Amino acid sequence: MAEVVELVSYPVKGCAAVPARSAHLGPAGLAHDRSFMVVTPDGVGRTQRRDPQLAVITPEVTAGAGAGGERLMLRAPGREALHIDVDVTGERRPVDMLGRPLRGIDQGRDAAAWLSDVLGVSSRLVRVPPENGRVTDGLTPGTSGFADSSAVHLLSRAALDHFNARLAARGAAPVPMARFRPNVVVDGWDEEPHAEDRARLLRIGDAELGFAKLAVRCAVTLVDQGSGAKAGPEPLRTLAAYRRSPEGGVTFGAKFSVLRPGTLSVGDKVEVAAWSAAAPES
Repeated sequence: MAEVVELVSYPVKGCAAVPARSAHLGPAGLAHDRSFMVVTPDGVGRTQRRDPQLAVITPEVTAGAGAGGERLMLRAPGREALHIDVDVTGERRPVDMLGRPLRGIDQGRDAAAWLSDVLGVSSRLVRVPPENGRVTDGLTPGTSGFADSSAVHLLSRAALDHFNARLAARGAAPVPMARFRPNVVVDGWDEEPHAEDRARLLRIGDAELGFAKLAVRCAVTLVDQGSGAKAGPEPLRTLAAYRRSPEGGVTFGAKFSVLRPGTLSVGDKVEVAAWSAAAPES
């Protein structure tokens, strides 16, 4: 049976991954996932598409003494760490996330100054309001914070192994899982690469997930997550040869909405309670 082998959250959209052995899964995804976003002074969200150096900023959310009960630490190479109490009561301001109008709570001048220094461009930090009512689309609607779409991005090792075998056949170096920034990595679907394409209802631990859509890949996959430097043209060049979507773009992995919150842990069995009859692309 398939099982969870990695759990990863990204508290600040576009910033470094935070792995965990166990994590609470709420309606908007793993705890703290994409609950913060770096924006321009005008409120337009920054992503690795244009600001790849976001990848070298490592966030950590801990218990805090402020009204929201959270404290955020940001670290970056060669910089003193930033520590702020998270503001969840401040004025809600409009923000633009990939063309979607949302709301965010500005986290103050210290965060703005620190991020502007690290990124070299004027920036602010916002948090998702506690009353966030965003509705995500797909086969199973749900909600999320500042994730591009649905709450959970799931990817199998079998899919990555199949992709890297194609690279190896051309004498190219493999691409690591980190380039795809999944939340949940599953092992054990070796006989069917891209089995996640067909999974419609998943039970993991005491949580339940419903399939929303395939994950359409973008230029973020061209960024080396360790250095924040662009390292293309892979994986997009090879994916374009066998994973083109009829709706446009290339797909790799799947997005899921949370039907029943719970706790996920590395080692949890992944039960597929419903499959699609359609054969996956390979």
